[in-house]
Amino acid sequence: MVLCDIGNTTFHFKIKHKEFKTNVDSNLDEIPYDIKKLYFISVNKKATQKLLKKYPQAIDMKDIINFKTNYVGMGIDRQVVSNFIQNGIIIDVGSAITVDIMQNGNHLGGFIMPGFKSFKKIYPKISMNLTFKFRNDISLDQIPLNTQDAINYAILSAIILPIKKVQDEYNLPLIFTGGDAEQIVKYFKKKDYKYDKNLIFKSMKNILQKYKENNKSNNKKGNK
Repeated sequence: MVLCDIGNTTFHFKIKHKEFKTNVDSNLDEIPYDIKKLYFISVNKKATQKLLKKYPQAIDMKDIINFKTNYVGMGIDRQVVSNFIQNGIIIDVGSAITVDIMQNGNHLGGFIMPGFKSFKKIYPKISMNLTFKFRNDISLDQIPLNTQDAINYAILSAIILPIKKVQDEYNLPLIFTGGDAEQIVKYFKKKDYKYDKNLIFKSMKNILQKYKENNKSNNKKGNK
């Protein structure tokens, strides 16, 4: 069984015990053709079409997951990871940074921020004098005294402070995931968070297992 998480910029595959990413503009030549079972989630229609062209038998998990929320327009990737957590604040740090709050198995809501790559593009567009090198070792307890530190301070504050706000408000553990999560975990106390880079695939497997178990149970009932 192969799992695939299609994001805005990458295909993220899990084949047996190996994971790898490839750009959504790639032709997928490095992926073997003889895949019998492929399950995927996607927030990218064009990339989905590319995957299905090569693997028409691939199954979209949006038809399997049954995630309840009052949030309108919640992406399937956020639904999948939230489905795995009973109590926690899930921070997925990728091309966008999403924050979702789960309490007693209920989704209370969440919010979206730009990812680091988007933040990095903003300042040079304002002025080439604001071209900078990103650093994640800036102290947020001291006001900067140079432009490089000032920009990094602003970016990190814009990301970290809203997360700390909901952490204080809901008093729930933080669960970080996503490729850039390691950039910001150092700004939180170790006892308050867990970092799980494989959260999306763990949750996809969990959903598929429950789906298969429910099908077996329903088939047994139908045969009685």
